[in-house]
Amino acid sequence: MPRDTPFPLSAQPQNAKGGALPGHLAGLTERARSYVEAASSANTRRAYASDWKHFSTWCRRQNLSPLPPDPQVVGLYITACASGTAERGMKPNTVSTIERRLSAISWNCAQRGMSLDRRDRHIATVLAGIRNRHAAPPRQKEAILPEDLIAMLETLDRGTLRGLRDRAMLLLGFAGGLRRSEIVGLDCSRGETEDGRGWIEIFDKGMLITLRGKTGWREVEVGRGSSDATCPVVAVETWLKFARIIRGPLFRRVRGRGKDVGPERLNDQEVARLIKRAALAAGVRGDLSEAEREQKFSGHSLRAGLASSAEVDERYIQKQLGHASAEMTRRYQRRRDRFRVNLTKAAGL
Repeated sequence: MPRDTPFPLSAQPQNAKGGALPGHLAGLTERARSYVEAASSANTRRAYASDWKHFSTWCRRQNLSPLPPDPQVVGLYITACASGTAERGMKPNTVSTIERRLSAISWNCAQRGMSLDRRDRHIATVLAGIRNRHAAPPRQKEAILPEDLIAMLETLDRGTLRGLRDRAMLLLGFAGGLRRSEIVGLDCSRGETEDGRGWIEIFDKGMLITLRGKTGWREVEVGRGSSDATCPVVAVETWLKFARIIRGPLFRRVRGRGKDVGPERLNDQEVARLIKRAALAAGVRGDLSEAEREQKFSGHSLRAGLASSAEVDERYIQKQLGHASAEMTRRYQRRRDRFRVNLTKAAGL
């Protein structure tokens, strides 16, 4: 098997005597491969495959071998990434990118039955120095507030299937505080597809969304809005009705000049593109240049918008977003009162 092949699982498993396993175990081998893929998201798999290819290519250019893993080689590699010399014309990688590349190398080595000691001084000390010298505060995406969302909805064509679908995705993503992968991973009912990440149930008072996330299953409650025009439940019901979707993936590709709905699930990248496109069309943050606005909005803008707008106890927002800590929820709140607790006055000054 090629050394830079991602997600390796022995193509021909062997028995204790070194011979091939019985043919009746072939099905289990394929099932094991599918479980390997299911252990991480598609985005993570793509990123890890790309990072491993980047590391392997760098090693070959330096006349080094990526396997077995050598901590000193890995330390030199992340140094090249931080200094911008890992490839010609490349800008220095951010600390978060370097940490992801390091995770990808460790993961790929583990899948080949090899271990990389990230605590080795050639890696740990170099990485600590990179963090101290190059670490910067995270760049937060712009929150889409309710008034922004309403303006974005007005840019969508209500007379087309694509417009109805996009409307439902924006409203559901905002009200549910959903990640883009969670939006497109929904099915109409439980257990309808193997690649589904959850399903919806519609009731008189709202919608219950059951999701499979990083930490297990969770339920998200989306109540009906005060107006049909901005109600996420009505938007989903309308999409299902006119798209004639009964089962399977909830959000799908629209084909045939917008007149036909295909069977395949929508890619989560489409959600990010929709948010950027609608925000630009609605003139959200018109004080910025178009290039700057392109960088400001992403799938997280919907989650940040809910966290920043909902005037309820912080615990409810934390539960809706599926955060393990209140501190993580606060990172999504763009306009909270940061000085509500004034320790200066409380200390007597």
